Amino acid sequence: MIKIRNLQKAFGDVQVLKGIDLDVADGEVLTIIGSSGSGKSTLLYCINGLEPINKGEILVDGVDVHDKKTNLNSLREKIGMVFQQWNSFPHLTALENVALSPRIVKGLSKADAEKMAAAQLEHVGIGDKLASYPAELSGGQQQRLAIARALAMEPSYMLFDEATSALDPELVGEVLDTMRLLAKDGMTMIVVTHEMSFAKEVSDRVAYFHQGIMEEIGTPEEIFGNPQSAHTQKFLANVR
Repeated sequence: MIKIRNLQKAFGDVQVLKGIDLDVADGEVLTIIGSSGSGKSTLLYCINGLEPINKGEILVDGVDVHDKKTNLNSLREKIGMVFQQWNSFPHLTALENVALSPRIVKGLSKADAEKMAAAQLEHVGIGDKLASYPAELSGGQQQRLAIARALAMEPSYMLFDEATSALDPELVGEVLDTMRLLAKDGMTMIVVTHEMSFAKEVSDRVAYFHQGIMEEIGTPEEIFGNPQSAHTQKFLANVR
């Protein structure tokens, strides 16, 4: 479980997260929606320890992410993260990109790491691109490569930071299909997205963020069908 209590985060004088309380259960898919600048992506960065926090607590399987004694490299093996930009190593093939972390971090042999990498690339639907370099892949394929690279560490949780926002519209579907597959497999996921249809279809719960506050959280039926907050109502009216 991921447990967040009174999470506060500021950049200078700008308070980005204003006291977030949130639990994410094993196997749950939580989608976070909201306008740009509402704190959605910052929340993911704080969960993964990529951004320090000003106040509060984030526990991942009981481990305090921001305790100075916590080994963040070890903790991040549990938390896969997929960013807006795929950030693959351009000089490595798809197979080599995915096999790299299992070899370096987990100490797998080259043969074992490449076997795992091939399985993950097959899992995300690009098993025919093992020898291809990132520049030879479409944007959607590169993002699926990034997902495979995260999965190769066998994480317990996956964080997606607007994973489709940098893609051309015709490529969005193939990445969302991959994320649907992970949800079906039972992966615990926190997904920041602007894809409302995806949020409706795949989420167990949807959280709406507004100006650093979790304004409302509920099932897709509750949030999209009967939102209680005026801010949520206004946001959904504009994006539908």
